[in-house]
Amino acid sequence: MIEGVRKSRCEKQIFRHNDMAHLETLLRSAGDRPKLIVFESLYSMDGDLAPTQAICDLAARYGAMTYIDEVHAVGMYGPRGGGIAARDGTMERIDVIEGTLAKAFGCLGGYIAGSAQLIDAVRSYAPGFIFTTALPPAVCAAATAAIRHLKVSEWERERHQNRAGRTKAVLATAGLPIMENDTHIVPVFVGDPERCKQASDLLLARHGIYIQPINYPTVAKGTERLRITPSPNHDDELIDELADALVDVWEELGLPLNRRALAAE
Repeated sequence: MIEGVRKSRCEKQIFRHNDMAHLETLLRSAGDRPKLIVFESLYSMDGDLAPTQAICDLAARYGAMTYIDEVHAVGMYGPRGGGIAARDGTMERIDVIEGTLAKAFGCLGGYIAGSAQLIDAVRSYAPGFIFTTALPPAVCAAATAAIRHLKVSEWERERHQNRAGRTKAVLATAGLPIMENDTHIVPVFVGDPERCKQASDLLLARHGIYIQPINYPTVAKGTERLRITPSPNHDDELIDELADALVDVWEELGLPLNRRALAAE
């Protein structure tokens, strides 16, 4: 999404994270010029959510189009897995919805959804689309089956939220510095790039657990973290093993634990 903004060579203004007052100031200053608000629904590094209703209200007020990135939410949120906009009732108010066939749908590839006229314009003029290769039929069939299943099955979404909630509770009880949010993203704060990479290496070498280290430029310097995304298939035993492994690594690297949580336990 960011690369698309850069390659468009259009003037851009960056509004502060989820700051609707700042966004309104920028929209007002743009006057009658064509405007497009580009944002994510679920920010995967912190696990927080965009206020889609408020953004759509501002877009309507100032004559702007909207583009939402739902890649971390499709299949996992909304009554039929449509994403955060579906959950919030704002899908019909958004001009372009970007999603992925990976993650919840277990395949690969991506898509955008919008009006017939808009999609036809992208199909006709976007060089990145014109000069690409179509997905193999087997991948398309698998993605279609996954989407059809998740439209009608709530078990995976309910179980996913349950597993994420339990992971957060178990890690917090173990004294690990969970970065709180209301989604399935479970970031564990480290705050140092070298020790973040060391923690990831130790987890894999000593415990057979792979968790990717998240460092700059993906997150701001000083906010490095391990990012965990539990699946519906992670049972209680696996979550408990993860907590024990993380505590072992934290102690090995001299990373701080929440002693108050440990004392309460």
